[in-house]
Amino acid sequence: MVLREISTEPFHIKVDGRWILIDEKILKAHPGGSAITTYRNRDATTVFHTFHIGSKEAYKMLADVKKEQKDLEQPDVKEEKDKVIPGFDDVNIGEYKMTEEQAEKVTKNFSKLLMQVRREGLLEASHPFFLRKFLECSAMMAFAVFLQTREYYVASALLMGLCWQQLGWMIHEYAHHQHFKNHFLNDLMSYVVGNLMQGFSSGGWKEQHNVHHAATNVVGRDGDLDLMPFWATVASDLKLTDTSWCIYLLQYQHIYWTLGLPFLRLSWLLQSIQFVFFSMKDHFYTVHHSRAWMEQLGLGLHWFFVVLQLYYLPSFSLRVMYFLISQLFGGFLLAHVVTYNHYSTDKFLHNDKILENYAALQLYTTRNMRPGIFIDWLWGGLNYQIEHHLFPTMPRHNLNKVMPLVKEFCKENDLPYMVDDYFTGWSLGVQQFANVAKLARKITRKLM
Repeated sequence: MVLREISTEPFHIKVDGRWILIDEKILKAHPGGSAITTYRNRDATTVFHTFHIGSKEAYKMLADVKKEQKDLEQPDVKEEKDKVIPGFDDVNIGEYKMTEEQAEKVTKNFSKLLMQVRREGLLEASHPFFLRKFLECSAMMAFAVFLQTREYYVASALLMGLCWQQLGWMIHEYAHHQHFKNHFLNDLMSYVVGNLMQGFSSGGWKEQHNVHHAATNVVGRDGDLDLMPFWATVASDLKLTDTSWCIYLLQYQHIYWTLGLPFLRLSWLLQSIQFVFFSMKDHFYTVHHSRAWMEQLGLGLHWFFVVLQLYYLPSFSLRVMYFLISQLFGGFLLAHVVTYNHYSTDKFLHNDKILENYAALQLYTTRNMRPGIFIDWLWGGLNYQIEHHLFPTMPRHNLNKVMPLVKEFCKENDLPYMVDDYFTGWSLGVQQFANVAKLARKITRKLM
């Protein structure tokens, strides 16, 4: 949940062949927050239709803006160039060699696939499914409290951690508006399963996560790549640390990477508190400051019940043990999933042309975990990460149904479809960190 500085300068985007000026007024009103800024001065046609398919509000907003700007002159958009130092900045950086004709073909075919998916009803949610998942999480939480009253403290803490992981998938789904047609109902449920039940800010999650989906693994755009000062995902991160203490630490990052996974939940909890109580009230985006009180209420109640539950434990040492076991176990269950799909794949430069080929970007930067009944449940459908990234509003229960269509699309368009077992994907991710650690080691030798 990396919350970066927000750029408020006006810019243009291109949708359906028409340039649109995104001024401060439009930007403030954007319900999706900073995601729109990732396509600054670029063609955002495919990503717009993919993110907003079925949303009457989004298409009305687009139509109103086009009507207001019907006399907008053709903007003079200058393409920025990334400067790459061969043998250094190209470490972990992928190559996109598709011609404009090939890219246009892929984009057209993906648009056809998107329409096929919609016609077949694969974007429609099952109310019984979402009700069952909510009741599952509620039952797990209640049973964890019951186990605590029977003095099975370790079992209770482990079950609570599992419950928080499963709630993580639910806030993810509601933040993507996968359940209800009404976006406010989705947001309301995200405050329940997110802020209230597990202590994660729905708004903070969306502010970062929408950007991640719009520019997956794109350096300087995707906040998920910003893990400094403890990890460097690409070589350019090291330029910021040439004379600091962390350059000495980063040479071992591939070794301690896995050891850091359990702390992910604690990191997100702290960032949620910072965002909800110190950033939302005066936030640039209207959607955040207008709903700050909802998130503050939910998060406040979450920590009230956490403290209350810990209070009823018989000793201080048991309270510390319960807190650490539940939080770290929940963190590991979350982290071993969310770090698998993208850290094991190539990254792309800030202004790479692949950014305008949405389908290709997702397929070059996403890896699936092999499916199975237990994995589908434990991973919350994120083992179908390719399908999820191509269709972010698709409910979890339909991801396995669309998988054959996606495989066929990849085969017909000569695009990769990466799927592996867990340890293969994990080791490929570690290798990416090792590549940058090797460069950090070279820098430290020069400094010594």
